[in-house]
Amino acid sequence: MTERTTRILLVRHGLNDYVTSHRLAGWTPGVHLNESGRAQAQALAARLAAAPIVAFYSSPLERALETAEIIAARHGRVPEVIEALGETRCGDWTGQAIEELAKTDLWKQIQFYPSGTRFPGGETMTEVQVRMVAQLEALRSAHSQDTIVVVSHSDPIKVALAHYLGLHIDHFQRFVIEPASLSELSFTPYGPKLIRCNDCSHHPSEAEVG
Repeated sequence: MTERTTRILLVRHGLNDYVTSHRLAGWTPGVHLNESGRAQAQALAARLAAAPIVAFYSSPLERALETAEIIAARHGRVPEVIEALGETRCGDWTGQAIEELAKTDLWKQIQFYPSGTRFPGGETMTEVQVRMVAQLEALRSAHSQDTIVVVSHSDPIKVALAHYLGLHIDHFQRFVIEPASLSELSFTPYGPKLIRCNDCSHHPSEAEVG
């Protein structure tokens, strides 16, 4: 008997100027992929062109949706936007320089004790994990034997992986999720399996981007 599995391909959006300038974009509107980010998304789209993907889902933020649209176009599809897949709501820290935030005690608490710390005026990482996992579970239920793509953001992907690997959320920063990276979860009747994490083998070289 063939084992029933659902494959969820978790993709972080490609590079944008907030990433390269080391600022927290959060839910800032109008943050688009830059030239390198578009090249990354196109390279990933080429890698996944022959994969049996039946559906594409994306965070509503432009950088994620643009990445999803580039990948989905290879399959003649349009991604569905889902708010629960969005970035962490950073509240008062939205748009600020990480170098300056890193000097504060609250930044250190968020890094090392995220389960007990809230972004000022924003979410806790536990709240991000709850909404992200709930949405992935809904998608898994809707695609019981399918392969789907979910385009989101670094921290939401990290906390989801922590959940499915049974890691406490306070350890979620042990994961590295680069722009336009590919991570994969396989859901069997006996539990989830991590197939790949932060796979960037498709990234174009700087010479190819230039």
